[in-house]
Amino acid sequence: MKTIETVAEMVQLAKAWRKDGKRVGLVPTMGYLHQGHLSLVAAARLDSDIVVMSIFVNPTQFGPNEDYAAYPRDLEHDQALAEGAGVDYLFAPQPGDMYPKGYSTFVNVEGVTDYLCGAKRPGHFRGVATVVSKLFHIVQPEKAYFGQKDGQQVAVLRRMVADLNMPVEIIARPIVREADGVALSSRNVYLSAEQRQQAVVLSQGLAKARDLFIQGERDGEALKQVVTDTIQSASLAKIDYVQLVDNLTMAPVDRIAGEAMLAVAVYFGETRLIDNVLLAIESE
Repeated sequence: MKTIETVAEMVQLAKAWRKDGKRVGLVPTMGYLHQGHLSLVAAARLDSDIVVMSIFVNPTQFGPNEDYAAYPRDLEHDQALAEGAGVDYLFAPQPGDMYPKGYSTFVNVEGVTDYLCGAKRPGHFRGVATVVSKLFHIVQPEKAYFGQKDGQQVAVLRRMVADLNMPVEIIARPIVREADGVALSSRNVYLSAEQRQQAVVLSQGLAKARDLFIQGERDGEALKQVVTDTIQSASLAKIDYVQLVDNLTMAPVDRIAGEAMLAVAVYFGETRLIDNVLLAIESE
């Protein structure tokens, strides 16, 4: 595996790969890798001649009071994990290279960003769409791999790719969880032992709602209530949202008639965790 630290070198490599007809798969990350990231590499490895992983803690997707400065970073450890997982090239640029002096262009995806984290974190998805668009232009992948844990992010990027005619396929892979059900996240490192123990209520609540759905429940309020009740059983949990949305538009729905996403965001102290479950039916 080779680590690429500049945009210019990455662009030249991508040009050469395209000229040679290589299939390139991209796994965009902010680093501090865990098994969820590595599962994306495994999927990319099956589809691609060359697998590129980017590690870039993107400043434009953090709000002024969020954890950009404190976000966990360990490039040396990430390099070892990436190489072991089968990454060919690790792209780890500096913020000044991605956003040089005078930078003033951003990608704003409307509609699908109006809800959930888009409503709670203004400007977040503008930063996500901008940096991912830049990565697509720099690396020129055929496919890009993202985790379903960030379900709204997947929807935003699919909208961006469709609207801007980008020749990239967005591949969403299932959420990877700890043995107790907690979704893997780089931010889990922030949790105290007690918070980490209580964090199981997110997946437990979603699992109860999924079971109700399988039994035939289609009413959004009923499904959200079982999740809310479960999360509120944890003394340290503070709910940011529990919402049932259309899986494509992210608009809230009252009743499931197609494919929906039941999504949650919960604070444990200063740490905000997200999780979701897809609930889909062919027809009523």
